[in-house]
Parts: sequence; structure tokens; C-alpha cells
Amino acid sequence: MKKSRIGLGALALLSASALALTGCASGNEPAAEESKGDASAIITTNGSEPQNPLIPTNTTETGGGKIIDSLFSGLVSYTAEGEIENEVAESIESDDATNWTVTLEEGWTFTNDEPVTANSFVDAWNYGALFSNAQGSSYFFDNIVGFDYEKDSELTGLKVVDEQTFTVELAAPEADWPLRLGYSAYSPLPEAAFEDMEAFGENPIGNGPYMLAEEGAWVHEEKISLVTNPDYDGVRKPANGGLEIIFYATQDAAYADIEGGNLDVLDAVPDSAFETYEDTFGDRAVNQPAAIFQGFNMPYYLEHWSGEEGELRRAAISMAINRDEITDVIFQGTRTPATDFTSPVIDGWTDKLEGADVLAYNPDEAKKLWAEADAIAPYGDTVFDLAYNSDGGHQAWVDAVVNSISNTLGIEAVGKPYATFAAALEDRDADKLTGGTRAGWQADYPSMYNFLAPLYQTGAGSNYEDYSSEEFDALLKEGAQASSVEDATAKYQEAQEVLLKDLPSIPLWYSNVTGVSADTVDNVVFGWNSVPLYHQITKG
Repeated sequence: MKKSRIGLGALALLSASALALTGCASGNEPAAEESKGDASAIITTNGSEPQNPLIPTNTTETGGGKIIDSLFSGLVSYTAEGEIENEVAESIESDDATNWTVTLEEGWTFTNDEPVTANSFVDAWNYGALFSNAQGSSYFFDNIVGFDYEKDSELTGLKVVDEQTFTVELAAPEADWPLRLGYSAYSPLPEAAFEDMEAFGENPIGNGPYMLAEEGAWVHEEKISLVTNPDYDGVRKPANGGLEIIFYATQDAAYADIEGGNLDVLDAVPDSAFETYEDTFGDRAVNQPAAIFQGFNMPYYLEHWSGEEGELRRAAISMAINRDEITDVIFQGTRTPATDFTSPVIDGWTDKLEGADVLAYNPDEAKKLWAEADAIAPYGDTVFDLAYNSDGGHQAWVDAVVNSISNTLGIEAVGKPYATFAAALEDRDADKLTGGTRAGWQADYPSMYNFLAPLYQTGAGSNYEDYSSEEFDALLKEGAQASSVEDATAKYQEAQEVLLKDLPSIPLWYSNVTGVSADTVDNVVFGWNSVPLYHQITKG
């Protein structure tokens, strides 16, 4: 798969006098193989227990995300290469990039037979944006008129025209606004959801290519079972009978199952198999660029990690890590040392940001900066720990990172494992960390903005460590409102230079998708964000 370069392209290059999204994308998605397989066959794949009930605006992690994307269809969806094509939308049009008119295709229904209407989107977006609902993705609506970060406020920029049409008024022009609409936060909701949202999250009713199986669909901490939605007729029409997503405790266990013929598709090969998996699986193995960033965060609420002392220690820790050696020895060429906070597959990525030298291994400078921090407040015998989830295959690289820090700075540094990703997120959300924390990001939609706003904007839903910078926020806003791709990219790069000074996250490397499929399935394609296109997988 070639690298996607859509980030701020495509739509943003259109004239503001005639912006529109109609019909489908250009169709660069890889062609399916001839084998049609058994249309009733269930595809088994790996996953993880969702952190929260399955409500689209409150599902911000990958385990729940791949489920939500299977259960719901939004206005648009993404091809394998990250291009957008209409799903529920018939058209998304604007003359000024500020006022948008959305027209829906007729005939869409939820799996409880409720029709999908303009109200299905407007009500869902208002619910997601409302301050008191505390939805993790609320900030995705902050560009719509009426949004408020501090109190309940209706999105007055949303207006229902008729059952198939609604309008959106943005706070400022955004030429590429439709690009974000394939993200799950913009999904519609049926009226039934608002009767009891908590219960709905345990048994969601969607309009996507799949739906929950009737009996025992979600066995917490074990698996979730989906079957095809017989009424779905969108661009992601399943070529199989459903998905069984198994929540593995470790990636090694998942890999053992696919080697043993007990799993069809695996989207994350454990590091223990990096040397051998391509030989083992041949043309059923992939190692391709994806929109995934890996770093670790240091909470500002911890002693020694804020103010001038914290700034010195963050830079010292970063320079104490030998990224080249770790990506070579541990990851066997499946990772690339980071030079920014985004991904090389995203338009606007660069390795020439001012201040990026803080990401280079420099033990002498690291020791110097650490000593300067000690002159402000001695670190003493404090143990540096780095939290990670054991179910994600992170132990080897975490051990390598803490060893590099320990050997360079002469402090005690250790890994701190959590059994599950959800458990690790709970302590992050509750400000209970005792040290650093693994903080990867898999893009929601292909844009630099999506790598920056959710993680570092003041008050953003995935800004667990509460970083806040007026300078960064201002540059991010200027980039989002820029009238050209070049201007937007320049502002996002300036914003990253602020991050390189403050280092709320220590960038480590970019990840490739390393996946495999068994000989039980065909037509397996991994998308721009590393998630398989489940709907086109055939079996039998």
C-alpha cells in the first residue's frame, strides 16, 4: 500500500467558492481477489476490552474504536488509503467553508428499524458536545457554533432543515472539515439511545455493516461477537457473516492462536516474532507504514516534573533514550525513530522541526541537563517508573527504554505493568500515576490536527496528563482555520515546536502495521490506520 498523503490535501485544495463532497472517492483501494468465500463465515480477530460502554462519542481508544466503526456508519468512511467516500451522506456542500449543508441518502435505518434522519446526527452531536455529559470526544465539536468547554450549551450551529437535510455553521472556515467526519464521534444515534444511554452502551444499536449477535454478544474481558447487518447497503458491504473479536491478555497468546489455526487475522505481531513472522506467513504477512505514533508522557502533577525543573528533566530523559538502537534490536525494522509528534504517512510530516535535536540520543547533554535539574531540587533516590499495559506487547521496549535511561542518568528506572489497557487508562484518567506512562496514538482520521488536538489541546479528551499551553492552543487554532494547506501545515509545525520545548510527551518512534492472516481467509487488507478492512475479508 502506498503512503497516504491526504492529511490536509484533497478538500483543502478546492476553491472556497465551491466546496462539495458528492459521490465516492477515486477508488484507490486494493482490488479484492476472485475468491468470494462463504458469506455466512465468521472472521475471528484480535482486540481488547473497551475502556467504556460502546457510545460513539465516549469511545476514544483502539479496542472500542474498531468495534464502534463496525457497528456504525457516519456521513463518510475511509478507504484503505485514507481517502473519504460518502456513506450516509449524499452530499456535503459549502460555498464559504463555514456554512455547510449535509444531505442524507434515503433508506438508511438502524438495526431496530428506526430511520436514520437529520435528527439522528444533530441529536447525537449535541449529546456528545454537552459539557455535563462528559464525553471523551466532546472536543471534536468545538469548531461548531455554540460549543462551550465550561458549561452546558446547545450547538446552535446545527439546524435540521428536513428529515434528510441539516446545516452546520462552523466558528471559522475549515476547508477540509468533511475529512474528519469518518471518525466515530460523528456517528448518528437512534432515539432509543437517549432513553437510557448507559444501557445503550452495553447493547448498542447502530446502522453499520455489523450488529451485535443476539445472545451473549459481549462477554466482558473475553470477546465480542458481531454478525452482518442484513439491512446495510453502504460502501462497506460485508463479504462474510460477522466478526468475533477476541480480547487477548497478551499479543503472544494471539500469535500462538493464529499459528495454531485458531485465529484468522492478527493486526499486531508481538516483538518476540519480529524476526520470523514474515518467513512463517509469507505473503500473508504485512509490514507497512501506518498512522501510529508511540511515546510516553510524564504527568505534570508529579514532583520534579513541572516548571523549570520539569522542563530540564523532560529534555534529559528524552536525550537519554537510544531510539536507533531500540528500533533496530527490539523492533527489527518495524519502527522508525520519531522526529515529530505525527506520522510520516500524514501530509505535513517533517524531520526538520526546530528543537527536534532533543529527540536524538545525547548522553552527555542528558547528564548535564539532569544535573541542572538536581541543582533546583535533588531527585535523590526517587525511582523512575514507566507504566504500560501487558496486553499490548510493550514489555520488551519498555525494558529497553528504562535501561537506557538508567544507564545514562544513573538513576533507578523500571517498567510498571498493568494487566489491561483499560486499567492503565483508568489510572491515567484519575491522576494516579507514579511515573511516566506509555502514550501511543492511532489516528482517528488522516490529518496532522488529529495527532495534536486530542492529545495536547487544553481540556481535550485524551489529554490525560493535563498539559496546557496558550501558545500551543493558539497555533493549533490558527492552523485549523487557515485558508490554505501550506498555511495550515506551517502553523501545525510551529505548534509542534512548542511541544518539543515543553515535551508533555516524549516521542519515541512511528509504528508500522505488522499483521498476519491465516490461510483460512482471503482479501485481507490493512488500512491507513493499521486496522483491517474487516468487511471485505472472505473465508471458506
